[in-house]
Amino acid sequence: MSNIFPKSANKLPLQIILYLFVLGGIATAGVTYYMTPKYTRVGYAPVQPVPFSHAQHVGQVGLDCRYCHSNVDKSGHSNVPTSQTCMNCHSTIKKDSPLLAPVRESYETGNPVPWVWIHQAPDYVYFNHSIHVNRGVSCVECHGKINEMEVVTHMKALSMGFCLDCHRDPASHVREKVDIFNLDSETIATMSGLAAVEKFVHDWNIKPPQSCSGCHR
Repeated sequence: MSNIFPKSANKLPLQIILYLFVLGGIATAGVTYYMTPKYTRVGYAPVQPVPFSHAQHVGQVGLDCRYCHSNVDKSGHSNVPTSQTCMNCHSTIKKDSPLLAPVRESYETGNPVPWVWIHQAPDYVYFNHSIHVNRGVSCVECHGKINEMEVVTHMKALSMGFCLDCHRDPASHVREKVDIFNLDSETIATMSGLAAVEKFVHDWNIKPPQSCSGCHR
């Protein structure tokens, strides 16, 4: 009686396993490459309960970042402003605007405005805002030109590679203290050259960690 399957069929199980292994490797590489903040977070601009234009409040009115984010240079966490902060102005300016109804309700009830978080580090990452700000890192280095945004958008990858690029070359990213919250300012390297920025890095003892334990604690 002749064989139903040719002898070459004996290799089929091994070939299937090999193909599945290769396919799994390709899928893993693809997910590793594309499922990163650069592809999944950049461009994220959720609809907020209250439309807030940084272009108007910062770019036109000239509010300092610290007026709303008052702990950004004092705390590891950059706080979202309370409704009291908003009402300092909007109790008289556009006080009856329907767009500000969630703010007025929050102010009256004590319940926070349900803002949607845009920039949020993973739980396994240690990040301290005050350390970066107090060493010359401006908001624009991580958040982009916030002062020009009608709607806040996730502009930078904020991935591990993004952070390490800055930690390995802090001289290219730091500003003078008076320029940290001037979102139209340039870095020291751009304005004053290599010698000035090297002196700044030395005098301010800027030595960002590059080891795993620096950010994963």
